[in-house]
Amino acid sequence: PDYIQLSLLHEQFPAIPRIALTATADEKTRAEIKHRLALVEANEYISSFDRPNICYRITEAQSNAKSALLRFIQNEHENESGIVYCLSRKKVEAIAQWLTDKGLTALPYHAGLSTKIKEDHQHRFLNEDAVIIVATIAFGMGIDKPDVRFVAHLNLPKSMEAYYQETGRAGRDGQPANAWMSYGLQDVITLKQMMATSTADEKYKRVERLKLETMLGFTEITGCRRQALLDYFDEKLDKPCGNCDNCISPSETWDATVAAQKALSCVHRTGQRFGVTYLVDVLLGKDNARIQQFGHDNLTVYGIGTEFDARQWRSIFRQLISRNLLAVDLEGHGSLLLTEQCRTVLKGEQKLMLRKESKRSKSSRKGRKPYNTEKISDNILWEALRTCRKKIAEENDVPPFVVFHDATLSEMMERQPTDRMQFLQLNGVGESKLEKYADAFLNVIREHADNEGQGITDTINDSLLLFRSGLDVAAIADQRKIKPTTVYSHLASCIEQGELKLDEVIDLNQQEINIIHETLLSVDDGSRKLKPVYDALDGMFDYYTIRCVQAAVIPN
Repeated sequence: PDYIQLSLLHEQFPAIPRIALTATADEKTRAEIKHRLALVEANEYISSFDRPNICYRITEAQSNAKSALLRFIQNEHENESGIVYCLSRKKVEAIAQWLTDKGLTALPYHAGLSTKIKEDHQHRFLNEDAVIIVATIAFGMGIDKPDVRFVAHLNLPKSMEAYYQETGRAGRDGQPANAWMSYGLQDVITLKQMMATSTADEKYKRVERLKLETMLGFTEITGCRRQALLDYFDEKLDKPCGNCDNCISPSETWDATVAAQKALSCVHRTGQRFGVTYLVDVLLGKDNARIQQFGHDNLTVYGIGTEFDARQWRSIFRQLISRNLLAVDLEGHGSLLLTEQCRTVLKGEQKLMLRKESKRSKSSRKGRKPYNTEKISDNILWEALRTCRKKIAEENDVPPFVVFHDATLSEMMERQPTDRMQFLQLNGVGESKLEKYADAFLNVIREHADNEGQGITDTINDSLLLFRSGLDVAAIADQRKIKPTTVYSHLASCIEQGELKLDEVIDLNQQEINIIHETLLSVDDGSRKLKPVYDALDGMFDYYTIRCVQAAVIPN
């Protein structure tokens, strides 16, 4: 590790004061750093590793892992920012493009991109809403975006330290956030191969392998993930957190002794030369040419595992590896090997309890409402406040969170202050921000309150509020999932009721308004139908323009 070289500092600069700061070092690593820096009598201060607002969730990688990721984002984090971590540059590019094709704003980030592209993508991530960065671990260092609502891993991180550091980039504003991960056995093989081919010394490789095995074990636990994560960093949590997948939907365990014996026997009988897919086929008694070629259809283990399907057997093999009852042979292209620890299970001397594969891996969980907002009108106010913030941020050339964090907007939406005194009571509002931003946000809140109390229907009011907060018609239509013509109809109704002026909605000069007005008077028979007017004008103006002028000059 790089910290081994820290000795150079106190050797070359013995009279210079030294302080060591680290985010994720365990007790052993901290002791090593103190030794290298010769901080023998230094005081040590440790803050809690706990991030209670982050929900930790892990699911088995299947052939449709990216579809599971898409469902997770669409169901739970629509229009929110997040980071997706992948193991390789190639996968980063592929996932970013795939998410983009699905209608999301997803940008790749890895060391192979030019500095200009990386800076541009980083700037967009910091300054725009609902941007997703798909990255290798090259992304994140020095990035302090507080409103990252999720971090997703499409591959297994190489260590608990890496997992903690990467998931810790979510929810820095203290609001609810998700750490979602999908992993598979191939991740373990790939990571071990990378370690095996590195130029590091054998002692370092051994430590890295141990860290990976600990990470794999973490994915397969049935207890509270937060307790296990904190325990790794020598911190105790007295009771389960209630905010991880195992607490929310506790995993069942079952006596897998017989199943494990079948799996281990299959590895032994086939000569410890094959990977999981082939071994599962043998256990299920699949009739294929490769099994016949090796004569494994004549083995006693052939077809003895039909009580489980292929997915369940993969889970069993994966858990046997995480328990160190099986090992992966890197030189044998992922073949499984028996370990010394498996003997007691094979002989029936040890009972083995494994986690039952949960149906929750299919992502049936309902999407959450942003910040517990229940009413549609509240959601519209939330979007209006975000739009107001974005407009101010663009005018001042700063990221939106510099204006206000999401937590402040959430409190603003819930309390709906009506004057500066009340606005100052919000968390995150000081005298400076009160002077700079209060009036703009108070106007949005007042508009919302006024429109709710007037004779405008909820759906029209929603369009009006978003329009007044700065969104154009196309953006409102996209936000509300309605047609632009419907938005114009809503705005025309607002013109009719005196809530908007014509020139706020339509860009026409007085001569054009007069032409439409005169045509309306000459053609309109009292039915207020627009087609005769449109035809009389020979298509010079579109329907929504005519409708808005009609609302202004001939109110219903």
